[in-house]
Amino acid sequence: MTTLAGRTIAALRSEHDTLAAVVPALTTDQLTGPSGASEWTIADVLSHMGSGAEISLAALRAALGAAEKPGPGFNQGIWDRWNAMSPQDQAAGWLASDSALVEALEAIPADRHDDLPVDMGFLPEPIPLASYAAMRLSEVGLHSWDVRAGVDPAAAVAEQSAQLLAEHLSAGISFLLGFIGKPAAERGNAVVEIAKTPYRIVLDEQARLTTEDVPVTATFDGPLESAIRLIYGRLTPAYTPAGVGTTGNITLDELRSTFPGF
Repeated sequence: MTTLAGRTIAALRSEHDTLAAVVPALTTDQLTGPSGASEWTIADVLSHMGSGAEISLAALRAALGAAEKPGPGFNQGIWDRWNAMSPQDQAAGWLASDSALVEALEAIPADRHDDLPVDMGFLPEPIPLASYAAMRLSEVGLHSWDVRAGVDPAAAVAEQSAQLLAEHLSAGISFLLGFIGKPAAERGNAVVEIAKTPYRIVLDEQARLTTEDVPVTATFDGPLESAIRLIYGRLTPAYTPAGVGTTGNITLDELRSTFPGF
């Protein structure tokens, strides 16, 4: 049976291959033009993804005993180097950097998937490999969309990634919702069912995603990928498919303000 880590690594491979078919054909104007991330160009997104892959690979290699744990200033040095690259070099660098990370993940034997903790460096304690891979998918799945949406406003998050992110956000990396969700106390609580899925967005003192059978106060009518983009602040009106909306005690605009993105 395929492990959760294995399924997540497979999604990272799929995301890499999809974007690798797009990036080499981008023109300079496209690289320096807007992406789906409101304040970043496509090259900015690729730089962020490429530097993130380097940092993630360093943490993984330390977990595997193949290298020392990165020291103070390691991340900043990588960011400075990537920020100094030209847009073309950022695009080419992303391809090489992300490929190295995905290949390293794929090389981990399945019998290590459930017993390999990884120290991310910014969390209180190491996390399981499945959650480590999910943290990377949380970046890649949405930033891949940022790149593709800069070229095609009708782009969607891959279904495989959306399904896995929902699974992880309701379990191993549920703490992320505490960072990216900003419920407004004056608006009252809400439990938003994502139509045709087992998932519900709960908004009270903080935000969470759950499959618990809690009473519903509203419904998000739209595909799961749109709900995932909503959670990550990427369901602005310009990128909202026709027919997507809410019914019940919270509006789509109120949900957008709850999840402002990053």
